[in-house]
Amino acid sequence: MNRVILIGRLTREPELRYTPNGAAVASFTIAVNRRNNRNEADFIPIVVWNKPAENCATYLGKGSQVAVDGRLQIRTYETQEGQKRWVTEVIADQVEFLGKGGAATGTSGSSARTSSGQDGWNDVGQELINDTDFVDRNGDDDIPF
Repeated sequence: MNRVILIGRLTREPELRYTPNGAAVASFTIAVNRRNNRNEADFIPIVVWNKPAENCATYLGKGSQVAVDGRLQIRTYETQEGQKRWVTEVIADQVEFLGKGGAATGTSGSSARTSSGQDGWNDVGQELINDTDFVDRNGDDDIPF
């Protein structure tokens, strides 16, 4: 099984190109914080094809936070000097726009809140806090934990 799921921020603007057949391909790099040390990050190259590539180029910018679901690809090529080079990259099947960052100006669904400047998680649970029909079933004001 070859499956990669990453959440990170773009380190530069996406680069959009078109193949001779007219297929769109976007490439960018995301910085993914390491779990044990938030001061360290891995920089992972991402490749997106077709309409999602055009969407990434339009709506993402440096600093945009994304979730990428795809597969790991390792390929080789030869330089003009005859040296063999290895490239490791993630071929994205799906890119979710998680919040505003950089030049992002649009949305890709219900999770993105780019026009308001929120990251999409600030209002989670607000419907319970603002609900006037909430009933305290314990009969006291103590927090139950």
